[in-house]
Amino acid sequence: QMQLVESGGGLVQAGDSLRLSCAASGRTFSNYAMGWFRQSPGKEREFVAAISRTGGTTYYADSVKGRSTISRDNARNTVYLQINSPKPEDTAVYYCAATSRAVIGTISGNYDYWGQGTQVTVSS
Repeated sequence: QMQLVESGGGLVQAGDSLRLSCAASGRTFSNYAMGWFRQSPGKEREFVAAISRTGGTTYYADSVKGRSTISRDNARNTVYLQINSPKPEDTAVYYCAATSRAVIGTISGNYDYWGQGTQVTVSS
């Protein structure tokens, strides 16, 4: 089993920057591509960003593209998500997830392990 623990959520002002972290343990972190998803009340869980095992490939949802950066530190077994100029519509519970698949993807069902989530609230 892989354990994933998110941190960095909370209340932020629109226009500030937001950085989430996800610490992994229990498996060899560098063997897993990582993703971030989010879920707002009454909505389906949606893909936000993903990063390959080495960090060489990243992919973003259109909703955050251009203002977000996903990165990873395999030496620290941690993946990060930075959102610049967050908007109220970014308010959600953010989850990190790990997949053993070689190709990063946007489908939540393709991920093997999930964190418990961290709440992000963006005030206007």
